[in-house]
Amino acid sequence: MRILFQGDSITDAGRDRSDIHNLGFGYPKYCAELIEKEYPEKDFEFINLGISGNKACDLRERWQAECIDINPDIVSILIGVNDTWHFADTQNWMPNEYFEECYRDILTQIKQKTSAKIIILEQFLLPVPDKEFFHVDLDPKIQITRKLAREFADVFIPTDGLFAAACVGTEPTVFAADGVHPTETGAKFIAGHYLEAIKKLIK
Repeated sequence: MRILFQGDSITDAGRDRSDIHNLGFGYPKYCAELIEKEYPEKDFEFINLGISGNKACDLRERWQAECIDINPDIVSILIGVNDTWHFADTQNWMPNEYFEECYRDILTQIKQKTSAKIIILEQFLLPVPDKEFFHVDLDPKIQITRKLAREFADVFIPTDGLFAAACVGTEPTVFAADGVHPTETGAKFIAGHYLEAIKKLIK
């Protein structure tokens, strides 16, 4: 079973880009470890093609070569925080319609050109003071991700909501020092929920 992780720096997580099977130091690494432990009798191929700094439009530009041509059994997507963050300095935000157009395009391609199952993880922001103002743009885009998940995904992981709950009684920086990039604890937190979600797709 070929599982492809796609996204931005949260997925990239310092991977060796010369080796598509190098999973980096983030949640894909811990997902793979948990999945292999849960299903020792199954053969998995894990591929990480996350690229730091990517937005949904960047995924669209490389989607044919770095998703469709790979023909995964499961494609896992975590994208969207840069679609807000990269415009935060000026607050001249990316139009929500353009974000949805790009994201919808890559999901439509998966449905039309492959038989892959789709896992969508929503973009997230933990409560850190210097990025609180992101929510004016981020929150509507999270709602777009949720809408697209209802339409396209086989499994949806509500990462922003899960972290919001986890931060009640726990300092947010335990999970992500800057509110975006997970610590080891944060990456393992995502992986634990990922394992439970992907069980629906592994027979």
